[in-house]
Amino acid sequence: MTSSHSPVHPVRHWLGILAVFLRLGLTSFGGPVAHLGYFREAFVTRRGWLDERGFADLVALSQFLPGPASSQVGLGIGFARGGIPGAIAAWLGFTLPSAVALAAFGYGLAALGGAEAQPWLHGLKVVAVAVVAQAVWGMARRLTPDVPRVSVAVAAAIGVLMWPSSLGQVVVIILGALAGRLVLPQPDVPRASPIGLRAGRTTGAAALLTFAVLLLGLPLAAEAIPAQTLRVADAFYRAGSLVFGGGHVVLPLLQSAVVTPGWVTQEHFLAGYGAAQAIPGPLVSFAAFLGTVMTVPPQGWLGAALCLVAIYVPSFLLIIGMLPFWEVLRRIHTVQSALLGVNAAVVGLLLAALYDPVWRSAIRSPMDFALALAAFTLLVFWRVPPWLVVLLTAAGGTVSAFLPLG
Repeated sequence: MTSSHSPVHPVRHWLGILAVFLRLGLTSFGGPVAHLGYFREAFVTRRGWLDERGFADLVALSQFLPGPASSQVGLGIGFARGGIPGAIAAWLGFTLPSAVALAAFGYGLAALGGAEAQPWLHGLKVVAVAVVAQAVWGMARRLTPDVPRVSVAVAAAIGVLMWPSSLGQVVVIILGALAGRLVLPQPDVPRASPIGLRAGRTTGAAALLTFAVLLLGLPLAAEAIPAQTLRVADAFYRAGSLVFGGGHVVLPLLQSAVVTPGWVTQEHFLAGYGAAQAIPGPLVSFAAFLGTVMTVPPQGWLGAALCLVAIYVPSFLLIIGMLPFWEVLRRIHTVQSALLGVNAAVVGLLLAALYDPVWRSAIRSPMDFALALAAFTLLVFWRVPPWLVVLLTAAGGTVSAFLPLG
């Protein structure tokens, strides 16, 4: 009798994880910080899947690693609850609603044809200015609170503007880590406490080895084999591997990956990024939109699936790989100080992206600047929900097209 029931229980268990995260994926507006609040309420307070200490340590680990922090916390909770299938169920539930919505938006743009001329679409590009400015504002206050870290951020911005490429961004992040180790003051290392999540060291080491092999091997394979699918997988995997500081930092990495080689137009890129602010769930689902609107195959739903999976695979491998080793790493001063430098550098990376491509592509008149300023004020000071600011700015873009200054 036991054997007849054993196959059913895990499936129901994983379906339960999927259901909870699907509800969150449909309702979690507000960005990564808000997502963490929803997760705490759902999994610590209401269901007791983790205690406060385990949740806090999982958040700390996710902020330490590259990748979208809120998604990685969700992966960790799913992994703790149901192993690797549980992590997959958590990811699917939290990510699919926003990914499907953005892919559908991409199809809508393609159906419109000549959408670049639509005034509401220009409004979406303008709202991207306000959203990125808000991200720079918030991250700078948190991650560059002193003169040395402000200096690292400014140097990083200058470096990326002078060397606008994926390689330039990687070099800037590495130099930021070096600056953190050599220049920045030693941080206070938090008191160690058990993370409350179990993962075997053999599994962790295998996941980290797979991460490194893909990070180094995909570019070589894409160079040796002239297949566009491989090039796309490499570009999005690399972007997912280098997103320090939150989902907004993926903007310059993806812009360099898909706009520079001509896979996605600048207009569609910024319009999709603006639209991504209006939906619940993780911002990194923006990858699904990019896969849908690519001018080269794979495109459509196939392209959306490829880009979405490729950008999230690093998060899977890093969370599962680092869990067994987190207690040791968190006590190493060198690692912590290098991370301070990396965080300051990504503020500079996002500051450079605010100028190019976001500002240069969207702000073309005094009315555009006024619209972006109003959207920024609503987001930062009035705390208006991002989805509502997106709708208002798209409407403002339409109205401004008929005004003398538009």
